[in-house]
Parts: sequence; structure tokens; C-alpha cells
Amino acid sequence: MSTGTRTLTGRLGVGSIVFMVVAAAAPLTVIAGTVPLGLAAGNGAAFPTTFALCMAVLLLFAVGFCAMSRHVPNAGAFYSYVARGLGRAPGLGAAFLALVTYTAVQLAVFGYIGAVIDGLVQHWGGPALPWWLWSVVVLGIVGVLGYRHIELSGKVLGVLLVAEVAIVLVFDAVVVARGETLSTAFLQPSQFVSGSLGIAIMFAIASFIGFEATAVFRDEARDPERTIPRATYTALLVIGVFYTLSAWAVVSAWGDDAAVEAAGADPGNMIVTTITTILGPVGGDIAQVLLMTSLFAAILSFHNVLARYWFALGNARSVPAACGRSHPRHGSPHVASLTQSGIALILLAVFALAGMDPVAQVFAWMAGTATLGVLALMALTCAAVLVFFRRDRPDTRPWNTLIAPALGLAGLLACLWLTVSNFPTLIGGSPALAAGIGAVLVLAFAVGALWSRKPATAPVAA
Repeated sequence: MSTGTRTLTGRLGVGSIVFMVVAAAAPLTVIAGTVPLGLAAGNGAAFPTTFALCMAVLLLFAVGFCAMSRHVPNAGAFYSYVARGLGRAPGLGAAFLALVTYTAVQLAVFGYIGAVIDGLVQHWGGPALPWWLWSVVVLGIVGVLGYRHIELSGKVLGVLLVAEVAIVLVFDAVVVARGETLSTAFLQPSQFVSGSLGIAIMFAIASFIGFEATAVFRDEARDPERTIPRATYTALLVIGVFYTLSAWAVVSAWGDDAAVEAAGADPGNMIVTTITTILGPVGGDIAQVLLMTSLFAAILSFHNVLARYWFALGNARSVPAACGRSHPRHGSPHVASLTQSGIALILLAVFALAGMDPVAQVFAWMAGTATLGVLALMALTCAAVLVFFRRDRPDTRPWNTLIAPALGLAGLLACLWLTVSNFPTLIGGSPALAAGIGAVLVLAFAVGALWSRKPATAPVAA
């Protein structure tokens, strides 16, 4: 039996890849979910500035990440970078950690979208059905798109992303045009450090999950050495500016004190209420529908990322080799895509049988897990960049290979420490649950590192 082709094909440009990773960040979902939490539990009306701070830290990370991208010809992203810089064992540990991390964030969004669709159906007079039923329907659609050529997913994500960003930008423009209570809290250092800055940073950094996945699409990029760095910087800047501007507009729509009060009173409905007030009932209804499509876009984006992790590991023979096969017609990682769909279906079944709440438990716990995992992966990648350029010296530019990565590592470690310190708050659970989730992530890394001792028939990184 033929093993089939083991390469991916595509001609994705900067725009297509940016759509992929910005959709994964789910901009409207962040504005609807994270901003109220940051206002209420973080540093109040100055929370928009926290997005800008986190963007600066991640831009430092991106400098080294992009400098190393031309020397890592694999599509494994974190996995390939860590393996190239720190060795096979940490690399495979990072790969297994990435699988758990991105699966967690995908499951978080599956829970959220199930609840959102159920609410919309009942709002329009439909029957009340279990949240997981809607999640399984979404899983089926995502599975079909993930099986097909990557450019089909890119087109779908492009349309959905433009729609969700457009309504928020219209809202922003109307708030600015009214100019009644434009907030200045973001300019005041005393406001920025008020409240709980640590919790604010934790919520803000979690909102950027997904931008770093640009390197996963390397094999399907038109000109990887140029496309991947440009897409990384573009995605990060677009996300950061959008979050900062839109969070400021939300605060301005209410006024500083009233915004914090509204966020604390009803964080779940604050954004829809705000958009309805500014744009009218039709705008509010559209926002609710676009929140659903925003979640769908995020699920599809993370599915594509996960499929390419499985594909890279299959080619390295670190998981069954069949995962490294590509479809002869679609040029997609079809076996890897089906594998991820199957895993998601099994875990959704476990959550459903356990009677877990889709938002308070599935979303909160899984999103918290993903935040912790991604921060650990980015810190490992920064360390790998520093070691790689000091050891092999293919590039000797101080800013790109030493200063920016070192500053990025320091910033990421600070964010990681804040996240660990406030982890029970992030997941909305107990310290025991937080410890259990942390143990799962550590175990995933350890299993991957130990698995690396198994003889491989293909190299981890070329």
C-alpha cells in the first residue's frame, strides 16, 4: 500500500495567512468576552492600554521568531523551532505540549459556540437543545473544510473575519464621531497601575493566542521566507491595534466609571448591550450573529493549525506515519485533519456525559489551559532562538538575534508568572483544579521529551 504524498501544497500570500491567524484570535469574541472581564477584574478603564503593552512584548518575541524562520524549513512552528535550538527532546516535548494546548483552546470555543447557537435559536423561537449537539454540527462542518485544500478555508475565514471586524469598526467610528465621553484613562499611568494589573495582563495576553501560528502554514505559503515574517508582524499589529482601539471605544461609549460598573454588573451581555445602544437593535442582532461566526472562524483556524502539527509529527514518525500523508488532490493533511476531528469528538462526548457547563466550565477551563500552554511555548521558543543564533551564528544582527529575543523572553516569563499566580481566577475554579490543569501540561511536555528517546526514522527538524 502506498504511503501517499507527504508534502502540502498551496500559494497562500500574506493576506490569506493573516486572515487565518487573526480569525484564530477571534477579535469580536475578545471584545465581547475579554474586555468586560479586564475592565471589571483588571485595571478598570485603563485596560485598553494593557493590550498595547502585551502587543509590545509579543513584537519583541516576533523579531527573533521571524529571524529564525528562514533557517527552519519545517511547518511545525514551535515544535520545529525548539527542536532546532534546544534539541530533539525539548522539541518533541514542545510538540506534545502544543497539541494539548491548541486542542484545549479549540474545545473552549466549541463549548462557547454551542451555548451561543443555542441562545440564538431560542431567541428566534426555536427549541432548546443540548449545547453539545450544536458543537458537534460545527465540528462536522469544520472537519469537511479541514479535509479540503487550505485555500478554501482561507476564503471562508476571510469573509467571516471581514464581517466581524467591520461591525466593531463601525461601532468604533460612531463612538468617536459622537465624541461625548471619550476616555483618557489609558493616558494616565496612575489609572494603568490601578486595580489588579496582573489580572489585566493575564486576560490581555490570552487574547493574542493564535497570531504565532503563521509558521505552521510555511509549506503552503507562496514565498515562505518573505511571507511568514510579513504575515506574523501584520497579524500581530492588526490584532493589537484593533483590540486597543475597540476596547477604548467601549469604555468611551459608557464613560470611565460607568464602563467599569457595567462590566462588573453583566460582563456576558455588556458588548451586545453597548452595540445595541450605539447602533440600534438591528446592530445588536447582527453582533450576536457575528459573535457566532467569529467563534466558528476561531475553531476552523485552530483546527488547521492542529492538523499541521499532526502532519509534521507524522512526517517525523513521532506519531503514526499516516498522519504525515497529504491528500493527492487537495494537497491537504487529510489524515491529520480527520485525526484531530476524532479527538475533538471524543472529548466533546466526555464533556457532555460529565454534564459540564459549556461556558463556566468547558470554556473557562480550556481557555485557561491554552493561555498557560501558549505562554510556556513562546518562552521556550524565545530561549531556542537565543541558543540557536549564539551557537550556529547564521545571522549576527544583535537586535534580531539577541536583544529583542532576550527582552521578549523576559516579558513572556513575567506574563507566565502572572498567569500562574492568578490561574485560579483565569479558569474560574479552585486552586486544586488549577494545579491539576498545570500538571496535565507538564505531563504532556514530559511525555513528548521521553518519547523522543524512541528511535526515529525521520529527523525532527531539517
